[in-house]
Amino acid sequence: MVESITKNRQPVDVLRAMATRAYGADQVPDDIEAEELGHGWFNVAYRIRLRDGRQVAVKIAPPAGVEVMTYERDMMRTEVHALALIRRETTVRVPRVHHHDPSRELCDADYFFMEYVDAANLGIVMDRLPAGEYARYAEALGAANRELNQVRGGHFGPLLGGDPTATWRTVFTGMVRDVLRDGQRRGVDLGVDYDVVRAVLAGHAGCLDEVVEPVLVEWDLWESNVLVDDGAIVCLIDHERAFFGDPLMEAGFAATELAGAFGDPAPFLRGYGRRPVTTAERTRRRLYNLYLILVMAIETVYRGHTDPTQYDQARTRLAEVLAGLRAGR
Repeated sequence: MVESITKNRQPVDVLRAMATRAYGADQVPDDIEAEELGHGWFNVAYRIRLRDGRQVAVKIAPPAGVEVMTYERDMMRTEVHALALIRRETTVRVPRVHHHDPSRELCDADYFFMEYVDAANLGIVMDRLPAGEYARYAEALGAANRELNQVRGGHFGPLLGGDPTATWRTVFTGMVRDVLRDGQRRGVDLGVDYDVVRAVLAGHAGCLDEVVEPVLVEWDLWESNVLVDDGAIVCLIDHERAFFGDPLMEAGFAATELAGAFGDPAPFLRGYGRRPVTTAERTRRRLYNLYLILVMAIETVYRGHTDPTQYDQARTRLAEVLAGLRAGR
């Protein structure tokens, strides 16, 4: 079970009231049972069985009183929107949303119900799979990610409420700025001065101007957000961090410019059909790794992690990313 102070666990009577609002009293058993799904890092989710035998999942946003990072505010609304967009514009399988309640009348946060997909989590089983089977899944993930990136946006930035006049350079540098402010607000030690990070970003930001067409970017599409069964991907989950931006920012490309940190990217790249190849593309990918590593380091404080592993690894990777950018490699 992954622990985080952002997990907004609720008593069974509140979960019963939520299910009743979503499906009606006739569908909610008197002895309702809610099983927490413990693999997420941010929200809490439960599996519930209705009277008609359907299994559904409810996902609940963090408590109102818990501080989250700037980019994490109102992420549940982003996810509900992203799920509808993906179902409408692609053939990629994602859960169907049954009910979204942003009223905060039953608890102190948004929640939504969706279909429960009974399948194995690739992030959990991948180490037990034969290499060839995992590679087939990763290749299929690359193909699915390419299809998601075919969805065009009308602006760069958040799915909801973005500025149609903003350039990708403005949006991305703003994303990094917000994360750095989050880190400084909580006194997170990055092992390097924050102004050094800002200077490196400014020195390489020109490569961002090549990106002129905003597309749907999942960004958080790691193996742990992939459900598989019988040799095929059956569902992609956790779409709360989606935005409109540069497709090279997708997680599957991370290992192309940070060797050894995120596994072998070759199967994903085969499925996707491309990799960063030009000097500008590779520099952009290094900047995207910079952003990713900053988030990984700083979020440990906001989540209240007691295990220092992620933080220590992120600090090491941050030094590597900055060195690579400074050396132009």
